[in-house]
Amino acid sequence: MSKPQRPRLTKLALDVMKPHEPSILELAKALSQLEEVSRVGIELGEVDMETETVRVVLEGEDLDYEKIKRTIKDFGAVVHSIDEVVYTRGR
Repeated sequence: MSKPQRPRLTKLALDVMKPHEPSILELAKALSQLEEVSRVGIELGEVDMETETVRVVLEGEDLDYEKIKRTIKDFGAVVHSIDEVVYTRGR
């Protein structure tokens, strides 16, 4: 009898506050270059004088939240909240 696989983080939706520059295009590209990420979507929410609030949705086979958070921080941004999480177990 085979051992059940561990749950893997396969989807993550984050509320992120970032400066206007770098752009969401640049942030999305950097996140998509993380090995475990297969899809990135960023939607612009609120905009004020110095910052933008965006919703970042990432999908992949085994997402590494700490690595994602570091990449976001490298862009001068901060994760305000984790709005959605999906874990999947293999067969």
